[in-house]
Amino acid sequence: MAPQSAEGRTPGRANQKLRTRTAIVQAAAELSRTGREVTMPEVAKAALVSEATAYRYFPDLVSLLREAIVGQLPSAAEALEPVADSADPVERVATATEFLLRHVLARQGVVRAMIAATVTRPAEAAARPGLRFGLIDHALAPPAEPVTDDPATLDQLKRDLSVVVSAEALFGLTDLHGLAPEDAITSIVHTATTLTRAALRETGESRGGPGS
Repeated sequence: MAPQSAEGRTPGRANQKLRTRTAIVQAAAELSRTGREVTMPEVAKAALVSEATAYRYFPDLVSLLREAIVGQLPSAAEALEPVADSADPVERVATATEFLLRHVLARQGVVRAMIAATVTRPAEAAARPGLRFGLIDHALAPPAEPVTDDPATLDQLKRDLSVVVSAEALFGLTDLHGLAPEDAITSIVHTATTLTRAALRETGESRGGPGS
């Protein structure tokens, strides 16, 4: 008779459950990179398990996707490496914006599923993995020149940027306005940099600079 663990399960059974769970997560991670819509039946098929088995390990698709994509998100520093030495906040915001939007496009099936879940269950929004706020903070942090000396103004700029540097803004332009993805990215980068330049201009004017 096989020895049992403290929980009353055989080690072989526990190992099999771990392998099954790992296979489901890996299948979801691989499908997320395709950019297509990801569903639980597709994940189960790719993991070679039944849909019912997949639901025994994860109560819904979103909880599975959270675990599957957690290792796919780069750090803000990695995303902004091309402008790591730039002190121009406008350039840094432009790079952060384009990086985020291209990341969203590459994984839009997963991103759409996560957005849909947080719309219907807003209490879970805080658990939604994301890059946006970290990218904005990093874009406006040193070595970038200070956009403003006023913390309240800087916080307002970050809030303004979070509205446009987002998957929701991208999908609004592509789905509702019918823009091609590249045109949508160009439009959002333009808006983000315009907001940043406006904050810089206001700071310059308050200091008695050009245009004051």
